[in-house]
This record gives sequence, C-alpha cells and structure tokens, in this order.
Amino acid sequence: MNSEKEQLWEYTDTEWPFTYTDHDRPIVRAIVFDDAGFFYFVRVRRDDHFGKATLIETSGGGVEPGEDLIAAIRRELKEELGADVDVIRKIGVVSDYYNLIHRHNVNNYYLCKVRSFGEKHLTEDEIDCFHLSTLRLSYEDAVSEYERCADTPLGRLLRQRELPVLHRAKAMLDDLC
Repeated sequence: MNSEKEQLWEYTDTEWPFTYTDHDRPIVRAIVFDDAGFFYFVRVRRDDHFGKATLIETSGGGVEPGEDLIAAIRRELKEELGADVDVIRKIGVVSDYYNLIHRHNVNNYYLCKVRSFGEKHLTEDEIDCFHLSTLRLSYEDAVSEYERCADTPLGRLLRQRELPVLHRAKAMLDDLC
C-alpha cells in the first residue's frame, strides 16, 4: 500500500447535545469500486434512538480485539457486501462523535477493489434492525444519495463523515488512471 501522508478529518456532532463520551470505537470502512467504475455502499433502514431514516453508508464496522485493520476490512466487506477485495490503499482516518450514544468513532477508511462477490454474512441486527442491502452507484449518484439522505440528523452526520472521503477516493482513482 502507498505510504503517502495519511489524511485526517475531525468532526463534531452538532445534531445532538454533548454530555460526555464514555468510549472510543475503532472502526474500518471502505470505498469499494469495480472495473466498470461503480461504487458499492450499504442502504440502511432504521427506526431507533437515532430516529427513523433511510440512509447510505460505506460498508464497514468495528474492529474485533486482536484483529488488524486489513483483516477487519476484509471481514466486514465479506459480511456486508459478500465481496472479496484487493485493498488498494488507506484513504485516511475520520475522527467523529455520536453524542447520542456517548461514543467517539475512529474510522479507518480504505480504498478497495472488488475481485468477486459471494454470499453475505449479515448479523441479526443488520438484517432485522438495519435492513442492510447493497447499493451499486456511479460516483455522481452516490454524491446525490448522500445529499438526499441528509434530511435527518444521522443522515447529516453520515454525509459530513463520508462525502469528503468519497471525494478523496475518487481523486485517488482518477490519479491511478
């Protein structure tokens, strides 16, 4: 992977009032693309303490104890998208907060190219609570989808966190061509 200086973004949660943070969560996420120039995301439909919303989000999740970041991103993409990928490079880290659940997120973003798709391995919560499904979008459609889903507090937090990463990933891909 490329050793270029890593990008760091830091954001605060302006949607819910801050009271305290009681834990940090190491997370891996990916901007996933294919040979045809499409990007893959998850559609999330939720109705919980964050509110009722239909959202777009990058695939990824928590890093398990003792797991390295590359193993974690490969596992998460296999679980959520059913994708076997090549990890091209690290895009950067987004430090953000979910004040509502008192959490600091440390999101490690990777640029990954699909090798193949197979069976997904979603958790019960991902199926029953979040109703995860796969989105295959052009870059322009993905940007539009983040804007469209920003009509809720959580949608605005996701747009704030993910659009700069998507823009950087697109610039990296353009540089590779």
